[in-house]
Amino acid sequence: MAARLLFDVNLGRRHKKTRVYRHFNHDFNDSEYKERYRFSKESVKFITDLLEPELCRPTLRSYSLSALSQVEMALRYYATGDNMKTIGDTMGFHKSSVSRSIQDVSQALTDLASRFIKWPSTEGEKSNIKKGFYAIAKFPGVIGAIDGTHVRIMGPSEHEPVYVNRKGFHSINTQAICNHEGRFINIVAKWPGSNHDSFIFRESNIGTYFEAHHKGIDVDGLLIGDSGYACSKYLVTPFLRPTTESQMKYNDAHTHTRAVIERSFGWLKRRFMVLHGEIRCKPDRDAKIIVACAVLHNIALERKDCMDDLECEHSDEPHVSDNIVVEPRNNNVRQFIVQNYF
Repeated sequence: MAARLLFDVNLGRRHKKTRVYRHFNHDFNDSEYKERYRFSKESVKFITDLLEPELCRPTLRSYSLSALSQVEMALRYYATGDNMKTIGDTMGFHKSSVSRSIQDVSQALTDLASRFIKWPSTEGEKSNIKKGFYAIAKFPGVIGAIDGTHVRIMGPSEHEPVYVNRKGFHSINTQAICNHEGRFINIVAKWPGSNHDSFIFRESNIGTYFEAHHKGIDVDGLLIGDSGYACSKYLVTPFLRPTTESQMKYNDAHTHTRAVIERSFGWLKRRFMVLHGEIRCKPDRDAKIIVACAVLHNIALERKDCMDDLECEHSDEPHVSDNIVVEPRNNNVRQFIVQNYF
């Protein structure tokens, strides 16, 4: 008995059941697989290979979740917005594993944001974007279309009132800038819904840079936005009350050119329904999920992995347009465009 007490180190301890994670293979065909995960099998493999170094960390457990299982659980969540227990029951995992996978995949994608969401840096890149925007409606010098969209979230326990937007629901007001193809080249997803689009732009890195370093339409190009932004030397807005034929033509071209950001938000929210419903996490995790979906949006465009049933119209809900009109700070550039192009 004494020997047993001396050498049986597990005496009195509760033996922990070994956890075995299973990857359910439902043998989906390509169409069924894409319907569930919003990407083709080849694209999911690309995403998995991309994230595997971050997701497959050393573990003391005998079994750990594969990178593929983690990616598929996260993609299923982004695609449906279902609660984690439902996703776990469907895929054969505990809801805690689903939650951890979503958190880890979202973090890994956010860490890669600078690789897939990046501002054009070369003259060739800037020139291609300007030409692409000009081909839409002959609006000159546009480097990006800017807008904000409200992503509905669960009311947080801290600072809850500031997350209530003008439509009365809790949200994160997400600012995005896209190029002529609908690819996001800048995104800011951290501000509570009560913040106005123009405030978010002024506080953003890109807004600060343009204010201090903009070298003109020929060098840095122009942003094109709605009347929720202040018209300036680097961001042009429509005329609220056009009085000439040239101003009306300008407004028409402005509307058609700026529509690309609305379509991008539409594509984003149709592919990832979690952004179309309500994200039920804490705000910091909500923000990472939004950025992760934006990264995946760009990956889909890069790989030409389109959704056949994806509607390109932007929904009015939960998008909230800031109806507060911001007075122009400088409309000289706008007048120059009207006089020389319209």
